[in-house]
Amino acid sequence: MKNKKARNLAISAIFLALLLLELFIPNIGNIYLFPGLPAVTTIPLIIAIYSVLLGPKAGMGLGIIWGVISMLLAYIRPTSLVSLLLFQNPIIAIIPRALSGYLAGLVTLKKTKLYYSLAGLTSSLTNTILVICLASIIFNGNHELLAHLGNTNGNLLILLTSALAFNGILEAIFSAILAPIILKPLIKITQYK
Repeated sequence: MKNKKARNLAISAIFLALLLLELFIPNIGNIYLFPGLPAVTTIPLIIAIYSVLLGPKAGMGLGIIWGVISMLLAYIRPTSLVSLLLFQNPIIAIIPRALSGYLAGLVTLKKTKLYYSLAGLTSSLTNTILVICLASIIFNGNHELLAHLGNTNGNLLILLTSALAFNGILEAIFSAILAPIILKPLIKITQYK
């Protein structure tokens, strides 16, 4: 029991360090493919791997940390218009990230490559879909925001989907492919004996 707690603490410290590196060092956690557009983030992969290793509650905890730091960075150092407009809202910054960690841990029913891919896919898609939906609900009817974004037809959901869906699909594919490649040997190494 003591060894298992020490192992879980060590895994948590490593993943927290990885998360902080990805959040604070440019072009590690957020890859900017085109200037001015939202970044493709690799962080859901880290969240998915952590969730598979330590379970949904631990994944949710790391997701909350990701969301809180993202919100703080949106105030201190916004890197795009999306982070400036969306991630200063705690609901949009924290809830999708917390659920991304929780759901990634829930879908891993068996320790197989398919379920590892599903965890990576779930983590990425949960984050992207919830950010789009929550932002659309919260900012619905904000014509000043829509005009500032260059959209005059009044449908924020369509605007956000068109801006964020491409990145979300890339993130989901990236996480679904890399999660089993990373998790298979990592689980062998970290198994408690």
